[in-house]
Amino acid sequence: MPTASNGDVSLYYRVDGDGSESSTPVVFVSEAGLGGWSWGWQHASLTGPFETVVWDLRGTGRSDAPPGPYDLETLTSDLETVLSDCGARKAHVVAAGFGGAVALTAARTSSRIETLTLFGTAAREDAFELEDLLAPPDDREALEESLESALSAEFRDAQPEVCEGIVDWRADGDADEAGWRAQLAALEGFDAREWLVELTLPTLVCHGTGDGLVPAESGRDLARGLPRGEFEPLEGAGHLCFVERSRTVNDRILGFLESYEDG
Repeated sequence: MPTASNGDVSLYYRVDGDGSESSTPVVFVSEAGLGGWSWGWQHASLTGPFETVVWDLRGTGRSDAPPGPYDLETLTSDLETVLSDCGARKAHVVAAGFGGAVALTAARTSSRIETLTLFGTAAREDAFELEDLLAPPDDREALEESLESALSAEFRDAQPEVCEGIVDWRADGDADEAGWRAQLAALEGFDAREWLVELTLPTLVCHGTGDGLVPAESGRDLARGLPRGEFEPLEGAGHLCFVERSRTVNDRILGFLESYEDG
């Protein structure tokens, strides 16, 4: 399994696809505490047209979990390390929640990032209320309960087998409590509102209107603050809107990236 080393921290990543339609890969950055499983729906759709890179943030899954707290500068350095190790001179970054804060911070300093696609993300710390999403991976009951904050009741009722699968994947690949608390500490003091104007790269901001962890209005404000931001509401979807509305989301991402590739 490929790993990149940032100092003495080993970061697991996986590369798939041949990028038949683009030489620029798509790189995913997960929500706090969540393993790479969370991008399974997008990975299946984007791999082929694009080379895809899924990696575990420090503190999660198969990456090392040094003691926290972490900070956004370190996590953006991790992203840069993974991109460098897999030979990605440029990248389209797709990120969720806390991962969106990492991606925004990275876009401010890295010359590698061509576009951003963000889900359930805000420009300031106090818009994130992620505690209810996180649960110990060895406590299945807690994992099941946490999905009530992550997915709409409509989706949970209609797709119980998917929810059961998510619990299995979380038990296998999510961060433990020490890991996700170390990650969440990186949000302390995060406020991008004054420097969003510096980020002139195309950015698609998607948000479930039923998101109970990061208000949809925060996503709308984020898009307004970005010079080339587009806001895409997903009516009634919860925080993991990219899971609930995967077909719609995948079509939208492909359209967004293809329009950029076409000039």
